[in-house]
Amino acid sequence: MNGKNLTDNKLVVYAASAIGLILLPLVAQYFGNAWVRIIDIALLYVLLALGLNIVVGYAGLLDLGYVAFYAVGAYMFGLLGSTQLTDTFQSIKDVFPNGIHTPWWVVIPLGALLAGAAGVVLGAPTLKLRGDYLAIVTLGFGEIVRVFMNNLDAPVNITNGPKGISQIDDMDIFGLNLGHTHSLFGLDIPKVTNYYFLFLMLVLFAVFICYRLERSRIGRAWMAIREDEVAAKAMGINTRNLKLLAFGMGATFGGVSGAMFASFQGFISPESFSLQESTMIVAMVVLGGLGHLPGVIVGALLLAALPEVLRYVAGPLQEMTDGRLDASILRQLLIALAMIGIMLARPRGLWPSPEHGKAAPQPEVGPPPDDNPGVPQRVTPRTSTVTNTVHGSGARHV
Repeated sequence: MNGKNLTDNKLVVYAASAIGLILLPLVAQYFGNAWVRIIDIALLYVLLALGLNIVVGYAGLLDLGYVAFYAVGAYMFGLLGSTQLTDTFQSIKDVFPNGIHTPWWVVIPLGALLAGAAGVVLGAPTLKLRGDYLAIVTLGFGEIVRVFMNNLDAPVNITNGPKGISQIDDMDIFGLNLGHTHSLFGLDIPKVTNYYFLFLMLVLFAVFICYRLERSRIGRAWMAIREDEVAAKAMGINTRNLKLLAFGMGATFGGVSGAMFASFQGFISPESFSLQESTMIVAMVVLGGLGHLPGVIVGALLLAALPEVLRYVAGPLQEMTDGRLDASILRQLLIALAMIGIMLARPRGLWPSPEHGKAAPQPEVGPPPDDNPGVPQRVTPRTSTVTNTVHGSGARHV
């Protein structure tokens, strides 16, 4: 009976959560589309944090260049969903006179595939690196990709350099253009709300994948590598292949997120993929709780929404000082102070994994139970056995 009640309670919670997630953008857009846009960006960061959690949280590989995979997916969609290539190459324009407009069912898998390949390329030369050295190499990889995109406008203009790529296509799914405003039962559904439901479906799918990975043999092997790579290798785990798989699998989430970001913004430039973005994604995973899906989601939502909410705090503070304080700098200061306060109060994260970081329970060692305490027990003296076997050296073996 208790099991049935527990199941019913779970169904009620899931149903209430689903209704809440559906109504959330409809309520938010009543206060302005800017609030729905903040939620959209937060969902993109959740998708990025889930991907980085595979690398950092599960496998224990500190990756500070994760934003590079974000850039790979974004520029892939920017080139295949705009007139950038047709304006540069006449041969491509002859084939696609109206520009390359790749459908979504090609863009999303291709973004995941290219970013996953980039993850394997990054992971291959770093297999023997750990800790700080791995962090430095991945940091350099992220900056190399950004600089590469920033300078790939000469001698042949491919990425349009620092000017970026504009007029990127909106997502068109089964004839429904997400960039247009639609009407449902007399209620207008703008672009930001359309993309909210797309991002929400991708996040739910990513959560399902991460949940299954965490409880699979691969997930347990990643966690063994995280805790002690030498012991994992001694137990027969192929650490080389599993680390490459972690880099590739985590990068696929970044590639899909980048493609969604390019379509949502309609414009991309190298400044969108700076080192600050990468460190912010790492902070989301660490602040929420390494290796714990609910904690990672909470950390991503908090750090994605906090800067936008603090705009309404920094503005009045700037007015109180007669403009002596820059609002953007003050906002970053408030974010840093909030992060420091949270980490001091919750060193393992806002919602840490209940198992991670705890020692294994030790068995209790004590005297055997006394069946009849009223009768004195007989104590048998301990004796040693001596064998008189004489070895070739003349020594007796005891």
